[in-house]
Amino acid sequence: MTKNTHDADVAFIRALAELLNENDLTELQVKRDYAEDDSLNVRVSRKPPQQIMAAAPQMQAAPPAMASPAPAAMSSPSAGGDGAADPASLPGAVTSPMVGTIYMQAEPGAPAFITVGASVAEGDTLLIVEAMKTMNHIPAPRAGTVKRIMVGDGDAVEFGAPLVILE
Repeated sequence: MTKNTHDADVAFIRALAELLNENDLTELQVKRDYAEDDSLNVRVSRKPPQQIMAAAPQMQAAPPAMASPAPAAMSSPSAGGDGAADPASLPGAVTSPMVGTIYMQAEPGAPAFITVGASVAEGDTLLIVEAMKTMNHIPAPRAGTVKRIMVGDGDAVEFGAPLVILE
């Protein structure tokens, strides 16, 4: 009976790995309870190739910039931090509260909840994140103007990913 359980667990882990790849996720964690004293904890993770590719050029470009104009390099991030800063750390960033799929409108063919330049009131729906067949409306945390939309309709997002920048 242990062999059957082992085979089933291996098949389950393979299915999780496929789910991870199909949805461009970086991590999945699942706990399976078999009995009171018997359970399986599985964590499947990977590093997205986009982050690996982005990190290498930055490391190569950093030494020449720091070697000659160090004062200019230090003053430019504080002056124009939009391009260099992590979008999730910007003051008006609205981040994803969960892993899921983005929907920009209530149903196909309907107008989008928001557009760049649109004014929103606190509590207005910015977009929807579908997670486990549940549609989660993401409300505006405060009133403001939509400065930038960081995701597209149908995109997969992770917890903490920047969705919208409000001004």
